[in-house]
Amino acid sequence: MKSLRAIVKIFKALSDTNRLRIIKMLEIRPLCVCEITEVLQLATSTVSKHLSILRDADLINDDKQGKWVNYSLNTNSNQNYVNQLLPSISEWLKVDGLVKNDAEKVKTVDRNQVCGA
Repeated sequence: MKSLRAIVKIFKALSDTNRLRIIKMLEIRPLCVCEITEVLQLATSTVSKHLSILRDADLINDDKQGKWVNYSLNTNSNQNYVNQLLPSISEWLKVDGLVKNDAEKVKTVDRNQVCGA
């Protein structure tokens, strides 16, 4: 039963447009919450909730480095489901306009400018 719960949690986490956008953004590079907020144009609290759901599903990691918390894809998950899904997701949505626009923003967003550092 634990496996069923785990996979349901993963698919629930992936069932939101903004969470999929975050996954696609993190394929490019690790980002802090301010950078993700800037790209998505959502409230910081909303982005934090999305990140929490993705982290609880074991899809992403958070790593504190100094004053920054960097979010990245969990490419070394203990869950086989995650290890199988992340490479597949990487192949999806390559031609989606919103995802492509997000990717362009990720390349230029600078935490030193958007986070008030």
